[in-house]
Amino acid sequence: MLSRCTHAFTYEATPPMSRKIRAKTPSRPSPKSAPARPRSPREFALIVLSALGLLVTAYLSYGAVFGSLPAFCTEGSGCEIVQGSRFSRFLGVPVVLWGLLTYAVLLGLALSRGRPLQRWQRLWSVAAVGLAVSLYLTLAGAIALQAFCGWCLVSQALILSIFVLVHLQRPPLAAPFAWGAWLGKHAIVLVGLLGLMQANAMGWLQAPESPRLTALAKHLDATGAKFYGAYWCPNCQDQKDRFGASQTHLPYVECSPRGQSGPVAFACVTENISAYPTWIIRGQRYTSALDTEELAQRSGFRWPTPEAAAATE
Repeated sequence: MLSRCTHAFTYEATPPMSRKIRAKTPSRPSPKSAPARPRSPREFALIVLSALGLLVTAYLSYGAVFGSLPAFCTEGSGCEIVQGSRFSRFLGVPVVLWGLLTYAVLLGLALSRGRPLQRWQRLWSVAAVGLAVSLYLTLAGAIALQAFCGWCLVSQALILSIFVLVHLQRPPLAAPFAWGAWLGKHAIVLVGLLGLMQANAMGWLQAPESPRLTALAKHLDATGAKFYGAYWCPNCQDQKDRFGASQTHLPYVECSPRGQSGPVAFACVTENISAYPTWIIRGQRYTSALDTEELAQRSGFRWPTPEAAAATE
């Protein structure tokens, strides 16, 4: 009887004690219900600049894909020279499309709400790569082409402003940031990337020579044809690109050896060359880029048979 009463007492006393303990335990708010941290003015500025860069490069990408010049970019201007040069493409893709991708990534990171340090590191890396490439292209245009592109300078100002804003937004850290290792890793990546871009611009990454195009180029040279042009001329570059790696065999005459503002080469003056490119084939003058079929027809070239082309490989 006593055992039963004790058991009954214990059974009746336990629920009230459990209720009191649960009542004293404070409830924890769900992390999902916590309000988002308000964005700072610098973060808003970063979003706006990234969006502007995206719009500018999207506009330029449209022109690069469909072959139209952007506004304020007239024929023969520095803008047209830069955008038609060998520096305007990388791995077969217009450089401006790579810029469009860069700004899209920056905008996505600027709008994200990830971990502060990880988010800042990604923003800093992408902005640093974009700024380095932009500076390289500007220097290449100034040194190799003696030309500047106004739209490119606008994009450079935007990516520079983005990089400065990102650099100033580094979140506070418990330990000092290892700038030496951080900068060293980025330097290795940037040197490799810029070296690859320079190799691409110099034509070192082109496909091997085509036996058919090499035969045409050698025929043009052997029959006395001449191809007059200037290294900064976009149409001349387009003419060379039609021959790929075989362009080294073309009977090319450089009319602007000292730059766009320098004197014209004597060989071009004697032939009264006034437009680039200019072809002289069998005494006839052509002032435009010609496709390989037209060059073969006007020079009397017969394409080698597949068997002959294979034998020369």
